[in-house]
Amino acid sequence: MNSIDGKTRVIGIIGDPIEHTGSPAIHNFLAERLGDNIVYVPFHVKDRRLEKAVEGAYALDIDGLNVTVPHKIQVMQYVTELDDAALTIGAVNTLVRTRGGFKGYNTDFSGFMRQLDSLDIQVNGKDVIMLGAGGAAKAVMYSLQKLGAKHIYVLNRNVIRASENFGKLSNVTVLGFDAWKDIPEGKYMAVQCTSVGLAPQDNECVIEDEGFYELIDEAVDLIYKPKETVFMKKVTEHGGKAYNGLRMLMYQAVSSYEFFTDREVPEDIVEALYHELDS
Repeated sequence: MNSIDGKTRVIGIIGDPIEHTGSPAIHNFLAERLGDNIVYVPFHVKDRRLEKAVEGAYALDIDGLNVTVPHKIQVMQYVTELDDAALTIGAVNTLVRTRGGFKGYNTDFSGFMRQLDSLDIQVNGKDVIMLGAGGAAKAVMYSLQKLGAKHIYVLNRNVIRASENFGKLSNVTVLGFDAWKDIPEGKYMAVQCTSVGLAPQDNECVIEDEGFYELIDEAVDLIYKPKETVFMKKVTEHGGKAYNGLRMLMYQAVSSYEFFTDREVPEDIVEALYHELDS
């Protein structure tokens, strides 16, 4: 890590809880490799303290903050400006210092898009199945629309919630998990956006029915712990290709770092970071 001195710039992450975050390791790795005099630290912030935390961070001359659960929506009230993507998605995960306050961005969607690009997964003109309708799913939906997906079947336990989030989109069909058989026969790219299968409950799967996996030829599970979820195993057992969400995690962090520093991270450093995270 670079030595801390009077010129060291501070960035960080706020959330509740925060002890589990891997963001400091990612950003401090980038700072060291790029020779930036930056230190990245976690801040445990409760809901009731969020406004004061954002104001305090600005007063302390902190250059930027990442925002994790449960603050991604509430923090939108406390920024002076919102990026168009963050406004459309309805969530912010990156605050960048500007004159007079912080500007809010969402890099979850760009992280997902960069993951697809790195894996050479094409979405334009294709039909897609998306499982889940929460915050992560909103960022994925924005990405899929931006990339030109033809039709998106959203499967969710709570159909009403999913319809509220996505039902107004002309190329979206909302179904319950148990209604997957209503999806026309074919081969689909799938994105698993729920927390089902996340360690330590890593023996669970959002859809157990083996027949569902005959529909999938490529899939991304946003979960990255464990490296291979039950969902991913089922996809591969039925002849499809499956990837975890580690690259999305990495790329959303890289995108945030690029906003914080106003510079592009070279691809060789990105790949070195991925191998560090995947080891």
